Amino acid sequence: MSNSGLNKLYAAAESLYEARRTGKTIDQISVSFGISSLEDAYAVANINCQRRINEGGRLIGKKVGLTSTAVQKQLGVDQPDFGLLFEDMEYLNGSMIERKSLIQPKAEAEIAFIVGKTLDQEKVSWGEFLESIEYAVPAIEVVDSAITNWKLTLVDTVADNASCGIYVLGDQPTKLGQFSLGEVEMTLYKNGESVSSGRGTDCLGHPLRAAYWLACTMAEIGEPLRAGEVILSGALGPMVEVAEGDELKVDIGGLGSVECTFV
Repeated sequence: MSNSGLNKLYAAAESLYEARRTGKTIDQISVSFGISSLEDAYAVANINCQRRINEGGRLIGKKVGLTSTAVQKQLGVDQPDFGLLFEDMEYLNGSMIERKSLIQPKAEAEIAFIVGKTLDQEKVSWGEFLESIEYAVPAIEVVDSAITNWKLTLVDTVADNASCGIYVLGDQPTKLGQFSLGEVEMTLYKNGESVSSGRGTDCLGHPLRAAYWLACTMAEIGEPLRAGEVILSGALGPMVEVAEGDELKVDIGGLGSVECTFV
């Protein structure tokens, strides 16, 4: 890549970094910096993720984004993406979360998987993948975009580390095989009112298929899923806006519930 091309990527990354640091949204980087390909968008995201690691951040998981048809329609995109999860993004069931730590958060209900065995093969088989998954837990992912009013393209969300914000994990891990992931029903409550619903099949056809897509994708780029990592498999229904004072609770049949409060 030419110096001008690299400079463009670093300039876009710096703009996103400053937006996150200051809490002030920016225009689409796809327009402002001419970032048009997914390859370049992931390169921008990688620049900021490496910067975060250099500043002491610890990588502890990965996420699949845009797996729900409903969420794809909300954002005007038509395929999944992935992002990296850091230690300071993780909260446990019942946590109090500072709303001001996020820019324009939206919550969605998901199934999270805990990896029990590193998948360091160049190509991952379905059997190897299934053997690697240790547990499933209910999760709330709070996505958060640096792009003003969520007016973004697939390139913009990819460059912004798949719009990662924070996530909340349930307490009770459940082994695979004890329930049907594709048939689980999900309800997301905000302040006691049902505001989003869905089922396992709404996540790329099946939550494990979404996680398998991630496993294969990460293996191809030399960043395999590792033992102990958290994998957010994608939304089971439409995302909802959250504000200070909101109480969220997610019920997922067979997995239990998880909740948090924004203060």
